[in-house]
Amino acid sequence: MNHAAIHARMQHLATIARLPLSRGRWSGTAGIQAGKGSGSSIEFQDQRAYLPGDDPRHINWLASARSGTPTMKLYRAEVSPRVDLVVDLSPSMFIDEAKATRTWELAYFALESALRQGGHVRILALARRADGAPVEVAVAAALAHDWPAARQGAPAALADTVERLPLRAGSLRVFVGDLLDPSPPPPTVARLAAHAGQTLLLVPVSRAERAPEWPDAVEFEDCETGRRRRQIVDDAIRRRYAAAYERHFAQWREAALRRGVGMARIFAEGDVLAALRGEALAQGVVEIT
Repeated sequence: MNHAAIHARMQHLATIARLPLSRGRWSGTAGIQAGKGSGSSIEFQDQRAYLPGDDPRHINWLASARSGTPTMKLYRAEVSPRVDLVVDLSPSMFIDEAKATRTWELAYFALESALRQGGHVRILALARRADGAPVEVAVAAALAHDWPAARQGAPAALADTVERLPLRAGSLRVFVGDLLDPSPPPPTVARLAAHAGQTLLLVPVSRAERAPEWPDAVEFEDCETGRRRRQIVDDAIRRRYAAAYERHFAQWREAALRRGVGMARIFAEGDVLAALRGEALAQGVVEIT
């Protein structure tokens, strides 16, 4: 897979589409996005009485003359928002070429969009290993090559692995993952939204998952563990699978809605910008100029 080409395409895409960082009120170091409090930008926000130690350059002399009490001008704080980019690198993310490509496209897009908007980005590469430990790597290691899909027995539940992530307080958490995990969604969503964080779930979805074309006899393989099972597939099984698949994501959508988390499934096939114009745009997970 040509990561340099994918990265270049996503750098261009980030000039057309973007994460909704401009809609938040963020904590962080000095930067270009709106902060939670007052600061030293040129945009007037409010005024209050002068307190000892205040910068006299920000005294509102006209208001002070009218009231007889020294009054301070308050300006909007501008910060570099913290962005924690969490990329799920478990084997199901790379089940076929289309989904693997879309996974890296979403990861690079989130990175470039956050950087273009002045974000202070930290990348957490999430591998659901058997011991439940997350894998943290630097930007180059996380986004420069495919993750080796080593099998180590039953993978840890997503909620347990996310619980160990060192998410920063007040950060925007962008989670790139397919959410194909049997554990209940609420604990994972709660952890991703904890400590005043705002969360976006970018969920790559392949056609082979949402509408599989199974023959009558299939040898299924668990991509996470390597276990195999031969199964006779009839129309009743196909219907149960389709219902269970939609019910699974309905539970994720409900958990996300309860926590104010943005969630969008993004199809792996076709042009990435066209895919983002679907659920991602409708749910406010991305903005497109």
